[in-house]
Formats: sequence, C-alpha cells, structure tokens
Amino acid sequence: MKTMIEQLAINGIIFGCIIALAAIGLSMAYKILGFANFAHGDFLTLGAYLTLFSATSLGIPFLAACLLSFILTAAFSVALDYVAWRPMRSMRANRTSIMILSIGISLSLRNVLIIFFGPDVLRFPLPVREGMRLGSIMFTDFQISVVLIAIVSMLLVHALLVKTPLGKSMRALADNPDLARISGIDVDRVVRYTWAVSMGLAALAGIMYGLITHVNPNMGWSIILPMFAAAILGGIGNAYGAMAGGIIIGLAQEVSTAFLPGEYKIAVSFLIMILVLLFRPKGLMGGE
Repeated sequence: MKTMIEQLAINGIIFGCIIALAAIGLSMAYKILGFANFAHGDFLTLGAYLTLFSATSLGIPFLAACLLSFILTAAFSVALDYVAWRPMRSMRANRTSIMILSIGISLSLRNVLIIFFGPDVLRFPLPVREGMRLGSIMFTDFQISVVLIAIVSMLLVHALLVKTPLGKSMRALADNPDLARISGIDVDRVVRYTWAVSMGLAALAGIMYGLITHVNPNMGWSIILPMFAAAILGGIGNAYGAMAGGIIIGLAQEVSTAFLPGEYKIAVSFLIMILVLLFRPKGLMGGE
C-alpha cells in the first residue's frame, strides 16, 4: 500500500505541474479581464494539436514544433482578442455575456479540431521510452521533463510579473483597472500580452499533457474542472497561488485512487473547490 501511494504521489506531482501551468493562465485572465474563460481548456488542446501537426505533417523537429505551437497559440489568442473580446469590452458587456461567449468559442474550437484531426486518440511521433526505477517508484524521462519545464516556466512567469515593466503593468491593472487607466497604462496592450502569456502557458500544458498521455479533442475540456479548482484553491487572480493549487489538486486526485475507483477522482477536484468556496472563498493565498 505504501509503495502504491508513493507512486501515486509522484504521478500526482507530475499531473499537478500540468494543472498548475494551465491554472496560472486561467487565473491571470480572470483577474485582469474579470470573467471565467471556459475556452481555456480548448486552447490547451489547440497547443497539443498544433505540435502534433507541425511534427507529423510538416516534418518539423519535435522541440521546434513545441515552440511553434506556443507562438501560434499565443498569436491566435491575440487575434481573437481583436475579433471577440475587445468589442465586448468596448460595449462594456457584463461578465455573464462574456462567459457565455467563451463557452461558444470553446465549443467552436473543439469541433474545428475534430473536423481537421478527427475524434480518434493520437500520439506524438516520439519513440517509446523504457521507464526508470528509483527504489519502488517508476517514472519516465518524459515525466521528468514535464516537471522541469513546469518549474522553469513558473520561474519565468514570476520574473515577468515582478521584474519587468509589463509585469508591473499587469499587476497594476489586476489590482485596480480604473487607476491603471488613469495612470497612463495602455490597457489594451496589457490585455493582449496577458492573453498571449496565459494561452501560451495553456498550449505548453497541453503539450506536456500529450507527452505523458495522448492527444484527443476533449483533453482540455476533461481537465477544466481541476484547472478552476486549482485557481480557486490558490486564490483567484493569484498566479503563485495557482501554482500551489495545481500541485495540491494533482496530488489529491491521484492519491485518492488508492481509496476510490479511478472514475471518481475528478470528483475530488469538485469537492475541494466546494470546500474552499465555503470556508475560504479567497483561497489559500488570497484573491478575488
């Protein structure tokens, strides 16, 4: 039993790193734009499929395909801001209307991916690697890569938010949008960069998720609840809280399978989200 829980804990940390990256972008977008973006999971899926297409159909080396996917997903999110989100902001649409629009974008994007790539499960064109053993724990080099990439990405997000003028503008806009505008901050510019960073992170999370599992049109939607649970647990709008929340959610889900049937692990995210909302609405590290 102890060995099994140790293995599940390692799996939980790996899955939690993926959730954390996705939750950071989700939390940033919510804090700055003021609505829950239900299309976030499908941008995760888009990132995985763009990588797959670049590596298989275009013959681009896998690492270059990952970078191209990150850039294309970020660019698409900025273009979508011009087409959809910016007009909604100009009309001062309420949060409910914008949230419904995000659901429509989510469904549209998912079905477009199904039309182009089909509904079947696909895999990245990478060789199967033999697992490594450390004591009683098994892991692969792909899983190690996921953890390392997640840690580096989180450190880069921290540096962006704390060390750069853009990051300071993002934090100012998140703290007080009206004061940020009066202070001369180019709000539209900050919003576009926020979309690029958050959706780029979603694409990266999708690539990592595809590395350790597979690629399918519903992969992002299937983990949207853990993403929201991680963001709420850490504190909506708190990027650092989202990092911690993702790890906690990943651990809780995977370790729960030692005591519950595997199909119930998604309910663990839902339960944690409910408890946090009931007893600590601002999350572990504070937020909306």
